[in-house]
Amino acid sequence: MFPKEITKDLSLPALLLDLDAFDQNCQSIAEKANGKTIRIATKSIRSISVLKRIFQSSPVFKGLMSYSPAEAVFLAEHGFDDILLGYPCWDHQALSQIAKLNAAGKQITCMVDSPEQIVHLNKIARKENGLFYLCMDIDMSTTFGGFHFGVRRSPLKTEEDVIQLLEQIKESPKLELIGMMGYEAQIAGVGDKVPSQQLKNQAVKFLKKKSIHEIELRRESIVQALEREGFQLEFVNGGGTGSLDMTAQEESVTELTAGSGFYAPLLFDYYRNFRFAPALFFALPVVRKPTSNIYTCLGGGYVSSGPHGEDKVPQPVYPSGGKLLPFEGAGEVQTPVFYENGTLEIGDAIIFRAAKAGEICERFNEIICFSGQQVVNRFKTYRGEGKCFL
Repeated sequence: MFPKEITKDLSLPALLLDLDAFDQNCQSIAEKANGKTIRIATKSIRSISVLKRIFQSSPVFKGLMSYSPAEAVFLAEHGFDDILLGYPCWDHQALSQIAKLNAAGKQITCMVDSPEQIVHLNKIARKENGLFYLCMDIDMSTTFGGFHFGVRRSPLKTEEDVIQLLEQIKESPKLELIGMMGYEAQIAGVGDKVPSQQLKNQAVKFLKKKSIHEIELRRESIVQALEREGFQLEFVNGGGTGSLDMTAQEESVTELTAGSGFYAPLLFDYYRNFRFAPALFFALPVVRKPTSNIYTCLGGGYVSSGPHGEDKVPQPVYPSGGKLLPFEGAGEVQTPVFYENGTLEIGDAIIFRAAKAGEICERFNEIICFSGQQVVNRFKTYRGEGKCFL
């Protein structure tokens, strides 16, 4: 049960972090490492203080995966190192800063998957007399009878694709390939226990099982191909929170990535093989009572990215029994919640969980941290630091 006393004296709406649940999740994720290190996906965290708390929880956590080049510079300025950009980028100004930071001793690694990116980075490195560390992003999607199972991102799928790009990197002395990433999004990012989707759940479960062996073979063969070309990579990155158990067993993988599992948003209720403790919530104040069973809150329209559907909408969790109205949902400034036997009054709080993790941090300046029945700290989000990276 959510401690009602937590919201009593807070200015609402507010973002809340249950530190006891969060620390439990840190431990649970660390236990899945299987002798590897775990890189933290900042997209799912978006708070300097929270990132530091994760690192303090276990030596297993090493390095960051950033989602924006400007964010990577920001993190480096706050003392972080070993930062991997999880996605290719083109921002000339931010990349110029990264080239100079690397030349000065930092290690910020850029993701690449095309010749155009190599040309672009090489020009910037030469102009700034800087250096770029590179990581190749390998496509881990699978195909079954013409059906594409996975995401549409990297064009690098085979050993031949990788070797062709490698030849171009070799000709650029200011570019150094140090890593490879293969994110199996169809395993890590797709739930197979979504309510009211039994047929789809069975199909996803079957396709996941079929994909696992092919993913492992592809990743291993590409690592071996790079080694034959004389490249001993510093890291081979794989996985996400949703595929930690599987990816941790692969010999070719040296490090894993985790992010959403620390907060354990709603979408993580929809996986069969694991469960983390819900840790991140937001509280909305009841400001209206249009009927005796409907309580209208201020704010709440924090719908998560991805394919549109009910699984991307935040849900009321405390008091229990609350339901969004089907023709209104969660609104930008007004969210009505129905309770069959509600006893709330104007001024009370309703507690929600967001569907995804870090996105909700873009709506709040701070994360109010509680342990037991007490507020014990306040952590700034990126927004609270005055930053917006996408």
